[in-house]
Amino acid sequence: MLLQAALLVGLQLSISCCWAFSCQATEFSPDFSLPGDYLLAGLFPLHAECLQVRRRPKVTLCDRPDSFNGHGYHLLQAMRFGIEEINNSTTLLPNITLGYELYDVCSESANVYATLSVLSLPGTNHIEIQRSLPHYSPKVVAVIGPDTTTRAATTAPLLGSFLVPLLLEQIRKVNFLLHNDTVTFDNNGDPISNYNIIAWDWSGPSWTFRVIGSSTRSPVQLDINKTKIQWHGKNNQVPESVCSSNCLEGYRRVVVGFHHCCFECVPCENGTFLNKSDLYSCQPCGKEEWAPERSQTCFPRTVVFLTWHEHISWVLLAANTLLLLLVVGTAGLFAWHIDTPVVRSAGGRLCFLMLASLAVGSCSLYGFFGEPTLPTCLLRQALFSLSFTIFLSCLTVRSFQLVIIFKFSTKVPTFYHAWVRNHGAGLCVTISSVAQLLICLTWLVVWTPLPTREYQRFPQLVVLECTETNSRGFMLAFAYNGLLSVSAFACSYLGKDLPENYNEAKCVTFSLLLNLVSWISFFTVASVYQGQYLSAVNVFAVLSSLSGGFGGYFLPKCYVILRRPDLNRTEHFQASIQEYTRRGGST
Repeated sequence: MLLQAALLVGLQLSISCCWAFSCQATEFSPDFSLPGDYLLAGLFPLHAECLQVRRRPKVTLCDRPDSFNGHGYHLLQAMRFGIEEINNSTTLLPNITLGYELYDVCSESANVYATLSVLSLPGTNHIEIQRSLPHYSPKVVAVIGPDTTTRAATTAPLLGSFLVPLLLEQIRKVNFLLHNDTVTFDNNGDPISNYNIIAWDWSGPSWTFRVIGSSTRSPVQLDINKTKIQWHGKNNQVPESVCSSNCLEGYRRVVVGFHHCCFECVPCENGTFLNKSDLYSCQPCGKEEWAPERSQTCFPRTVVFLTWHEHISWVLLAANTLLLLLVVGTAGLFAWHIDTPVVRSAGGRLCFLMLASLAVGSCSLYGFFGEPTLPTCLLRQALFSLSFTIFLSCLTVRSFQLVIIFKFSTKVPTFYHAWVRNHGAGLCVTISSVAQLLICLTWLVVWTPLPTREYQRFPQLVVLECTETNSRGFMLAFAYNGLLSVSAFACSYLGKDLPENYNEAKCVTFSLLLNLVSWISFFTVASVYQGQYLSAVNVFAVLSSLSGGFGGYFLPKCYVILRRPDLNRTEHFQASIQEYTRRGGST
């Protein structure tokens, strides 16, 4: 039941196509015909297809000037020759005459017309609708052609509905002699015969061909005389029988079209390699491996970090050790001259807290060398931030305290006495340091700095580093120290007109300027470079800040203690204060 329905649908489709092309008013006749007891139909393109834009279904006229198709004409003559040979034979089909109707199918419309014509009843030009299509008897018993897949795709569904074959059912039984050659067919309808292999010869003034080999089916054998083949390449070189030449090493094949032998060569990208077992895809390297472009293998990545034995590490370690020794030596020098006016004017015992903070910050730099570990990642930046906060807090408080003593002690005595009575200097340093301590603790808890292996920046390297500089906690701690630096500068600027022995404006400005420049340089480098020496740049920035603070504040005082003892006398300081008082009174 389903088969009959499908056949009826196919017939209705055929009729619809016929109506769409207005075939009900057009008669279509074969170009070549021969009457016979049984008719065979041949569909061959005797003319080329007309390529033009159409706005509605239209029948293509095949017989157009300069459109003759020699290949289709050869196919038509081959069919005519075969049928005439069969009819002239007394042994092949005795007492039976084969006829043919040969059609020119130069287009889809001509193909549909020809197919519907061969399906019509003998002596008519129409197809009658039947309840049972297998019992319908068209005027032809078989159809040969079309010779292209596109045309056959149109013809086959129409013929299939009426059970018309591309070959006769009895063709497997055919066995006859043709020009001293036996013609037979196998179960698939393919001819079983021997062939000569010929090659065209274009070397002379006119083309000829020569026999270079033979092929037999029984037994199956192929013989080719390679010496008779005349190739057109240089020195009779045999051309390659592929669309594309083999790709170079490290190039994968990208298939173009439907055939694997036709491909383009595309180089494997960085981080991938071409495995010889699969020439069509580049394999990615492992996480710990890398590969350059056009590579056939992967290489192990080099693990890098700021080691102890590199030349740049030696320079930075030597500079940091020298700074640490100078800080310790200055602490001993100040302790030896604790009661001198220079040490008292520098802050007295507060100086030791400042020197201790610089020493701790210097010790934190040793955590930047060697392979990063969890303790070093946790301590090195946080320890420096906290210690430098203490130093900046003492510097700010010391400058502010000098301003209070010289400018507000007589003008606002209540504020001055409250500052002294409540230990304002120590209280401010404590509050400021505790605030930075809370920031650092929050940083370590929320944005915990961890040792990590970085794979993205350099294809051939694995950079070992800490994640501290990429966290918000680091930025908060740095911003807090920036505010303290501004405060220290502001307080020292307020005391720019104080007595020379107490004027810290120039020294503090130099220290803070060096600190600012060093960290601006660090962040600039970090924005464009994220390699193994970024830690060295960080060490240099920290070392510059510590050296600037120590050199700007303590070195001038060490110079006075060691080289100018005449300036480290009470009389000299009193004279400086009197001169300041005299200037203030005169103004």
